[in-house]
Amino acid sequence: MSPVVVFDLGNVLIEWDRRLLYEQLIDDPDLLDWFLDNVFTMEANQRLDSGVPLPEVAAMVAAEHPDHHDLVMAFADRWVETLGEVIAGSVTILEELARRGVRLYALSNWGRDTFAMIEANYPFFEHFDAMVISGREGITKPDPAIFELLCERHGFDPADAVFIDDSTANISAAASLGFDALLFTSPEQLREQLVERGLLDVD
Repeated sequence: MSPVVVFDLGNVLIEWDRRLLYEQLIDDPDLLDWFLDNVFTMEANQRLDSGVPLPEVAAMVAAEHPDHHDLVMAFADRWVETLGEVIAGSVTILEELARRGVRLYALSNWGRDTFAMIEANYPFFEHFDAMVISGREGITKPDPAIFELLCERHGFDPADAVFIDDSTANISAAASLGFDALLFTSPEQLREQLVERGLLDVD
């Protein structure tokens, strides 16, 4: 069987950060930090990842924080501005693995409707044999169920797969299921780790 490599998307292949949007709207750095810690939190964003539509997530947060209604609703209107640059070194690795015949999958916490907005914008997505998106499944990492769904649906054992993610919680969950789990910190480190595993050639 061909080797298997599973990639997270956000902050592994594509930069994503709520701050990229809100630093355009909130000039005061302290107020910006407070807003992200207390209003449009990562917990709020997890509702989106679990499959709640973007307008509903924004409306729920706006109802909880009516004094910040306009800032919250900007997340729905300008969500695409939370995306940054493609992480070019990671995309190069993905392309090299594809040329070597590695089976490639994406496993990402991402909203159903927000992923639909951008799915056609990244040609390198075509290298994936399949993509499992949390918002489509109603399950988010680090829940073991989404890892098990990926493996069962696509016919491989965790022990035969490398999993790459920037979240320590997701890495721990994957490792507990038997994946060779690699914490992503940079394309350079990832390349070294994949060379060590014989999945890429030394430059």
